[in-house]
Amino acid sequence: MIEMLQSPFMQRALIAALLVGITAPAVGIYLVQRRQALMGDGIGHVAMTGVGLGFLMSANPIWMATLVSVLGAVLMELIRTYGRTRGDIALAMLFYGGMAGGVLLIELSDSGSTANLTSYLFGSLSTVSDGDVTAIVLLAAFVVAVSLGLRRQLFAVSQDEEFARVTGLPVRALNLLIAVTAAVTVSVAMRVVGLLLVSALMVVPVAAAQQLARSFKATYALAVGIGVVVALTGTTTSYFQDVPPGATIVMLAIGVFVLLTALAAPLARRRARALEADAGGGADCTAPMPGSRRPNDDVKV
Repeated sequence: MIEMLQSPFMQRALIAALLVGITAPAVGIYLVQRRQALMGDGIGHVAMTGVGLGFLMSANPIWMATLVSVLGAVLMELIRTYGRTRGDIALAMLFYGGMAGGVLLIELSDSGSTANLTSYLFGSLSTVSDGDVTAIVLLAAFVVAVSLGLRRQLFAVSQDEEFARVTGLPVRALNLLIAVTAAVTVSVAMRVVGLLLVSALMVVPVAAAQQLARSFKATYALAVGIGVVVALTGTTTSYFQDVPPGATIVMLAIGVFVLLTALAAPLARRRARALEADAGGGADCTAPMPGSRRPNDDVKV
């Protein structure tokens, strides 16, 4: 363990994994609420073109992927809003065009090949550079600032757009902000988890947290905690066992989901029996005790 922590490339990898574990569920909770769990997967396809452009122009692939994925996410949101009839076809062309563009551009570059692209598709610990860590830290700071600073507004829009519009929130701007933040998160995560698996780290920790948590705040905190644990554990495991980090992290997240789902079932039955017992005893379950707070005062997910 000490040897791992003294290794410069593992220090960079663990920093990147920590930030990915925080940012992916922090954005994923809004995508899950909007029933757009696969949006991260689509953005990952588009970001491949940015990676190819980075190699072609001898620029940092993370920054180029961020630029292209942000443009792609905005286009996806506009298609979702206005492309009612042909929207699915347009999105399919955008996703597959992004994949094809990435492969083509990286082959046209002098410094890249499809072997280089593999590390961005599935993640690679040994290729995380100091420049990558700097980019990841800056992008992660933006994601955390948005997901926490505007959590009430983003949750309102994700839960019910019509109600949010009636209350005066700028729904269109907030929708675009969610899309942009998701695109930035994909760029943050691609060096650790990979473009093809980043969507899982956005969604699975949130789904796992929902098995136990009863409010948005609790779900957010638990999902981020799960994301950090599986990201760091998967990165450490990949170092000692020489297994792909992205696949290891995702499988650990799925394992946590299965475990929490198994734990949630008896808890739910116990809670239901308690409510039945209260109802049978004539207690008013809807009225809070004097000076107490209703259990659902927090916004539920």
